Amino acid sequence: MDLDHFIQQLAERAQPVARLLAPWRRTALWLAASLLYVGIVVTAYLLADHGLPASIEPRLVLELAAILATAITAAIAAFSSVIPGRNRRFLLLPLIPLGVWLATLGHGCLQDWRVLGTTALQVRADWDCAVPALVVSALPAGVMLLMLRRGAPLLPAVSLALGALATGAMANLGLRIFHAGDLSIQMLAWHGAGAIVVAMIASLAGPRVLHWRTWVRRACSA
Repeated sequence: MDLDHFIQQLAERAQPVARLLAPWRRTALWLAASLLYVGIVVTAYLLADHGLPASIEPRLVLELAAILATAITAAIAAFSSVIPGRNRRFLLLPLIPLGVWLATLGHGCLQDWRVLGTTALQVRADWDCAVPALVVSALPAGVMLLMLRRGAPLLPAVSLALGALATGAMANLGLRIFHAGDLSIQMLAWHGAGAIVVAMIASLAGPRVLHWRTWVRRACSA
């Protein structure tokens, strides 16, 4: 095809598009919807089970803050990754809060070991948490995926991994309240490590789920 003719065709077919909001604004929208949904689900589960916890330890407050910070920074990084030309240093944002989150769990494991001995380091199956985890993560994951698909994911594996990490952290925010009294080793093995494993799996599925180049080729060949 003649290049001038091709450019003319693209110009004739061009449709007005709305510019994407800044990553922090998109994160704010995702966060508002996710927190509202997670709050409703957590409240429903707690009221149906044993009610709200009587007290919350300071260490748990720090852990929840680190989890929320991980969700926010991972979402900002994910939405930044679908904007071509964006500074890729933003992709490293979640590392600090994620490190703090894992450090609080590690410190909790050490405290539990000092009090309970080797019993505190035994990891047991926690399948009762599977259904609540799926329910809590449903809306954050769906909204995240839809929002990422509206950008240009030139690094689909990275974009989906960061989106999965943000979703996993948001789900953990609710699940941690369900399991406020559980041993830290359980949280480290099933929640913290689980969120990281999900992000790694998502990175493998990224090129298939966020196949932006395929959409461009189809548009150009239409």
